[in-house]
Amino acid sequence: MRPAEKASNRIGTYATTSIGGEPVRAYVPPPLPPAPPLELGSLYEKLEEANRSLGRLDGATSILPDPPLFLYMYVRKEALLSAQIEGTQSSLSDLMLFETGEAPGVALDDVREVSNYVAAMDLGIKRLREGMPLSNRLIRELHAVLLRDGRGQTKAPGEFRRSQNWLGGTRPGNAAFVPPPPNLVTECMSDLEKYVHSDNDKLSLLVRAALVHVQFETIHPFLDGNGRLGRLLVTLMLMEGGAIREPMLYLSLYFKTHRQHYYEMLQRVRTQGDWEGWLDFFLTGVRETSDQATDTAKRIMALFESDRKRVEQLGRPAGSALQVHQYLQTKPMLAVPGAAKALSLSAPTVRKSVNHLVDLGILEEMTGKRRDRVFAYKAYMDALAKGTEPL
Repeated sequence: MRPAEKASNRIGTYATTSIGGEPVRAYVPPPLPPAPPLELGSLYEKLEEANRSLGRLDGATSILPDPPLFLYMYVRKEALLSAQIEGTQSSLSDLMLFETGEAPGVALDDVREVSNYVAAMDLGIKRLREGMPLSNRLIRELHAVLLRDGRGQTKAPGEFRRSQNWLGGTRPGNAAFVPPPPNLVTECMSDLEKYVHSDNDKLSLLVRAALVHVQFETIHPFLDGNGRLGRLLVTLMLMEGGAIREPMLYLSLYFKTHRQHYYEMLQRVRTQGDWEGWLDFFLTGVRETSDQATDTAKRIMALFESDRKRVEQLGRPAGSALQVHQYLQTKPMLAVPGAAKALSLSAPTVRKSVNHLVDLGILEEMTGKRRDRVFAYKAYMDALAKGTEPL
């Protein structure tokens, strides 16, 4: 059984266990929603601003000529940023080279972690659209994909942990934070699942997503991958609740930029019950992130249109060059053989088109080699890569 909790206390209890003969105090959060109830009076304006920005972002998505083109890269940017918060040292170019089949000098474990995040994200969206609820079953399925290879494959992919983990320090006894003991993880996650499926507190979807994120991070139900999965849950909750139609809201750039403050706010909830402080931080992030994503979408669509017009002026070669340009909008790094196969064009035709795009300054060769060359849609990559420099 979980330790007794006071119904009017936002701060959790501690379960004392022994690990290696050393006593350890593991934190057990009270179930959601917070008690006493949230005091949202001072946050209503921020909540309205965040919802308006989120609505503009959803509207911008709906007018994109081909949303999957933008989402393909935007999802990869989020995957990269979320992995970087955990210490992964990969760049957007590394991921693109990896997916193209060319990854010279890339730390493969790092880039696999990012690629796995993309796959987990895609699977989560697919499952929601198939009608599966956001549940512990789905969370475990996503975790199995997130840790299916690379460094995480030995950390019980898809299984709630059966041993004690901790954050900071060299052992639980000197850690900055010790999540619930393993025997309480299933119960804590069951309570969280019930909250996700209930709206008895009548709180805004954004507020509920913010609460769930902290609770998941506090439970830390897996041996690895908790941070990445906890950030993904925000987007999946907003999609399931109908706030956004496409997976366009990702907070990892905001969390990465304010990394230390992010961790401090999570801890303030645990030690002081400061949910309002966390919500202030979170809602600011939703507004800033939504506005940035809307602006990025508009800039990228303007870039595509401007470059398309330049390609059209090539005259006779424009037909195949336009096909290559369209392909680059989904995969901004290309190798000629792969592009030729995808477009059902001959390799010489694609090579000529690539040369035209290089001459126009749209494409740039990345490897410096004479053979097996890889070309990048530089302006597109630069627009997306803002903020993705490794920590």
